[in-house]
Amino acid sequence: MESSAKIPVVVNGAAGKMGREVIKAIAAAEDMELISAVDRNPAVMGLDVGEVAGCGALEIPIVNDLEASLVMATQSEIQGVMVDFTHPSGVYSNTRAAIAYGVRPVVGTTGLSESQIEDLQEFAEKASTGALVIPNFSIGVVLLQQASLQAAKYFDHVEIIELHHNQKADAPSGTAIKTAQMLSELGKQYNPAQVEEKEEMAGAKGAVTDDNIRIHSVRLPGLIAHQEMIFGAPGQIYTLRHDTSDRSCYMPGVLLSIRKVTELQTLVYGLENIL
Repeated sequence: MESSAKIPVVVNGAAGKMGREVIKAIAAAEDMELISAVDRNPAVMGLDVGEVAGCGALEIPIVNDLEASLVMATQSEIQGVMVDFTHPSGVYSNTRAAIAYGVRPVVGTTGLSESQIEDLQEFAEKASTGALVIPNFSIGVVLLQQASLQAAKYFDHVEIIELHHNQKADAPSGTAIKTAQMLSELGKQYNPAQVEEKEEMAGAKGAVTDDNIRIHSVRLPGLIAHQEMIFGAPGQIYTLRHDTSDRSCYMPGVLLSIRKVTELQTLVYGLENIL
């Protein structure tokens, strides 16, 4: 007989733009229970997180004690989950702490380095604790990445442009990095030089990967999250683009990740690997 217990969830970064959307989504999910809301913003300490998120009182105050919240998440018959939408400077320590307490992290915060992800994967395997690191929770982005893989089989020239709001702390975005990594797995060398190039201003051509994929980052108010893939060949341009108009588009992926991470025993990187 299956347990009817709800998945206990801690939201870290609960008062941020993404955190508020996650609060609303979890509050509406019948199989989940929000048990704690953590944030570092002193202006919201002690406030009801439901009121802050705009979904009505939930009788859960916002606190600034992740460790105590992780302990709370271990007190259920179902292993607890921590959803993290915080800041690149703290995401590694937050994720490692969750694993250490036996709480399964679902990480939407970008900025983890490749070596940090490898370290967390090793730590999760030793602890037999599932973890998910998801650069982008949008199904549309997964489709863009899959279409990009198909296009890269036929186009040798490609550049990535990612555009985000000007409060995003890291660049390039985790989504752009993940997309470039996926293209790299094809084993190609991209953008073979046609002339001897010179940048008159450093960085004019964007960041470059080991296999010569260029990534350009734009940060402006008014943007949310956008990515464009431009493939070129003689006589043609093939463009793929995903635009976010509302952060609610990420919530189906977040809820799916919370459910899926309870079934894992190690760290998985990328939404496409759990669909």
